[in-house]
Amino acid sequence: MKSNKLVLLIAAFIGLIGCNSSKQEGSSEVAKKPNILLIYLDDLGYGDMGAYGAATNLKTPNMDFLANNGVQFSNGYATSATCTPSRFGLITGTYPWRNAKARILPGSAPLIISPEAMTLPKMLQKEGYATGVVGKWHLGLGDGNMDWNKTINLGPNQVGFDESYIMAATQDRVPTVYIDNGNVVGLDPNDPIQVSYKENFEGEPTAITNPELVKMKWHHGHNNSVVNGIPRIGYMKGGESAKWDDYEMADHFLVKAKDYIKKHKDEPFFLYYAMQQPHVPRTPHPRFEGKSGMGPRGDAIIEADWCIGEIMKTLEEQGVLENTLVIFSSDNGPVLNDGYYDDAVEKLGDHKPAGVLRGGKYSLFEAGARVPFLTYWKGKITPMKSDAIVCQMDLLTSIASLIGSDIKTDDSENVMDALLGESKEGRIDLVLEATSRTAYRRGDWLLIPSYKGPAELKKVSIEIGNDPEIQLYNLKEDPSQQNNLAKDHKDKVAEMMEAFTKIRGDHSKGTKNYKLR
Repeated sequence: MKSNKLVLLIAAFIGLIGCNSSKQEGSSEVAKKPNILLIYLDDLGYGDMGAYGAATNLKTPNMDFLANNGVQFSNGYATSATCTPSRFGLITGTYPWRNAKARILPGSAPLIISPEAMTLPKMLQKEGYATGVVGKWHLGLGDGNMDWNKTINLGPNQVGFDESYIMAATQDRVPTVYIDNGNVVGLDPNDPIQVSYKENFEGEPTAITNPELVKMKWHHGHNNSVVNGIPRIGYMKGGESAKWDDYEMADHFLVKAKDYIKKHKDEPFFLYYAMQQPHVPRTPHPRFEGKSGMGPRGDAIIEADWCIGEIMKTLEEQGVLENTLVIFSSDNGPVLNDGYYDDAVEKLGDHKPAGVLRGGKYSLFEAGARVPFLTYWKGKITPMKSDAIVCQMDLLTSIASLIGSDIKTDDSENVMDALLGESKEGRIDLVLEATSRTAYRRGDWLLIPSYKGPAELKKVSIEIGNDPEIQLYNLKEDPSQQNNLAKDHKDKVAEMMEAFTKIRGDHSKGTKNYKLR
């Protein structure tokens, strides 16, 4: 009898060991899923970092490290030449022109992503990932009847992010407050926030009525409420204790991003680190002042580079660097004077923010949506330069394939082999967007339909691609888009236009009834 009991005890003990072993193996399988760190800059141009040919006085060693030790794409794209549409494409894996609301949003705009829609973070949630966003959001909040003094019930947390620490829109727009998981940080209930993009609140000063409050001179469009001496877009009243310190913003977001990594180092995580640099107003911390010799814009880029170095150190210190896929890019191309006088033009020197490309932010020319695009994974990615066409919109389907999910969207393509440097083949074609206008890239060719309107946005001194004639460029032979080949290649124009309109369908504004003269 005692012998039988001993046998049963031994069997139970062996079973327990087997169970624990199985659990450990299961945990190991979960641990093998790579962390995803998406570093997203704001208005960083194709030529704004050393690896893409920046002037020697603009030092970006940490960005360059990612480029020199990962895959550096020469044909990496945002979906759009402006911020909100690009972020929409990034998060949803869908062309932003499919959503009429995906335009540059005011700070009071409602959420433009449906809580029912599939998103990159939502896909990762389904695969057991912790998901977080730190930094700039600019995809709308709430349902259009916003009360900033209550918990915001529609935002990042409703479209796939477990944790969010954001600013609502941009640094130059009100409200100038941080929002932690739907709640304004540091808000005094006795001093409620009010926000309007239509009219000012009675008795509240603006850059026009009280110019003596202005410390950063506005150039165009930025002359409403003044916060920290900086005039903004939009009007805001109250919330004094909640207002951010512009010059501490980069450090503030960096701490939150580092804390997120430390908190989730023992589980697979996705962090969307959406930096504000070098978008206006450029307010680098005083310790970076004058470091670039190019004014606040150059200093902000150097500050952003330092922040990236600190994030990489954190990954290493927490023991997760070798299990983290780092993706680095920008939401659109560069702009110098985008609302304030800050010496960005005067101190530019020989630096070319767009590199060899033509145009910039707001433009259908290549510098509008063609941006720095890098992938880095220590020990997994062999350093290389790639000409493959890849788009931020492709991250949803590509990352899904990497981690074993079958989720995808119609517009997002699986280019993971290119992102890992295992293939030099990417997309065949891509529709690009700039302020509601679209163009079409296929292979080495770019087609810009005929569009009415000014050829240049005078306030920002950027060619935006409008022309009464259809434009066709061979980007391999002519990356600076100096030679319009449309009249010499009518068959190519017809071929491109047919493919373009097939993708765009009913959205084909500007693509019909145009003839080559």
